[in-house]
This record gives sequence, C-alpha cells and structure tokens, in this order.
Amino acid sequence: MIYSYYPGCTLKTKAKDLDEYGRKAAEALGVTLEELPNWQCCGAVYPLATDEIATKLSAVRALANAKEKGQPLVTLCSACHHVIKRVNNDMQTNNDIITRVNNYLKLDEAYNGETEVIHYLEMLRDKIGFDELKKKVVNPLKGRKIAAYYGCMLLRPSKEMQMDDPENPTIMEDFIKAIGAEPVVYAFRNECCGGYMTMNDKDLACKMANKVVESAKVKGAEEIITACPLCLYNLKENTTGDMPIYYFTELLAEALGVK
Repeated sequence: MIYSYYPGCTLKTKAKDLDEYGRKAAEALGVTLEELPNWQCCGAVYPLATDEIATKLSAVRALANAKEKGQPLVTLCSACHHVIKRVNNDMQTNNDIITRVNNYLKLDEAYNGETEVIHYLEMLRDKIGFDELKKKVVNPLKGRKIAAYYGCMLLRPSKEMQMDDPENPTIMEDFIKAIGAEPVVYAFRNECCGGYMTMNDKDLACKMANKVVESAKVKGAEEIITACPLCLYNLKENTTGDMPIYYFTELLAEALGVK
C-alpha cells in the first residue's frame, strides 16, 4: 500500500516522535508513506469565516498534489487532519469556495475534493485492519492499562470528520486492544484539554488538563496516548506530571518491535 503523506510543521520540530515512529511502524506494516513535496503549513486552525480562502490554499495544494499521484492522503497530527479534512469537505460542497480557490490556484486540473483524506488511525482500522495489525505485533503490551485521549480535533464536527462516534468513540480503544494492552474508558477522553488556552489563561488550561488526567487515573489508567502534539504538551506540562503521556505511534512502534 502506498499513500501520500502530509506530516505538518510540528512533526518536523516538537513532535518528531509522532512522525518518526509513525513512519517506522508503517514500514513494518508494509505501508509506504510518500511525503508530499514542497508541502506548506496547513494553517493549524480551520478558518471559521465563510468567505475566507487564503488560509485554505495550502491545504488544497496538498490535496491536489495527492490527487495527481492518485493516492489517498494520510495525516498524523490531529490539527492538520482536522484542517485538511474540513477544507476538503469545502472543496466538495461549497461552490463559491470551489470556484474562488480554483481561480486563484490555476491548477492544471481543477480540484473538487477528489482526494480521500484519512488519519493514520483510520488507515490502521480501515485499510490494514486491526485483526491484521494484531498478527504483526511481536511485542504485545500485555498488562498495560492505557487510556486514549481523543481531544477536540479528531471527532468534531462529526459530519465532516466522519472518524467515529463523537460521544462514544472506539477507534483508539480498539487500537489499544490490537497491540495487546487493556484500554481504559474514562469520562474526559473526548473533552477539550484546554491546550489552545495555555497562552491566554494558563490557570484554566491547567485545570482542564488535570481534569482529563485525573479522570483517567480514577479508572485505573497507567498511561495516556494521543495523536495531538498540543494535547500531549498540555497534558504533560500543565498537570502534576506523574502520568506518562505518549503519542500512539510510539506504542505502535514498540508493539511492532521497531522502537
């Protein structure tokens, strides 16, 4: 299997482990991730202004590049996935945006949302299959109680993201089972950690992050995994620090014997 791959800015700097172990694990699973050439920052936040196109252009360039290759586009960072998936939806459904973006970019072939955008977790679930993943595991993480933290970006808005049930998701818990560990379901797994408030109101960010960690602890979690660099930072830096927080790709690589 060959996919186009959009790493995003943070995976080249502060979140290198998310990227490095994601690539190693993909290789172990027989998947080739072809990094898009000359990709640009996705903008990190989806613009809410209905007439805004400038901040969507880099996402469309990445989508069009993947279309040219005839490949689905895989993302890892929750924020990048959120932006690119929603922009792709705009390019499928909003005629005004479609026209204005294509007029501006002047691509060889107009882009109309043809690229399939999938998160790495969806690749594991829908393209490889968790049953097949289990067969590849050489170091099952038996006895480890792991809590999945979804955060805001992966699941909502559900009609556009279409990853899982936003109120009762299972994709990360099923992933945890596939690598041999025990998933811990807890109340705050899909609530905001306060990451975007860290600069404006650190006290509030700390309060929200601690609610997430304490909720996982109460249910017996010994470690937490996430796909979001900002969430990982907030849960690590704005809490008591006694709960190990990892990217899900780190545990995947460990289970596949490539870490």
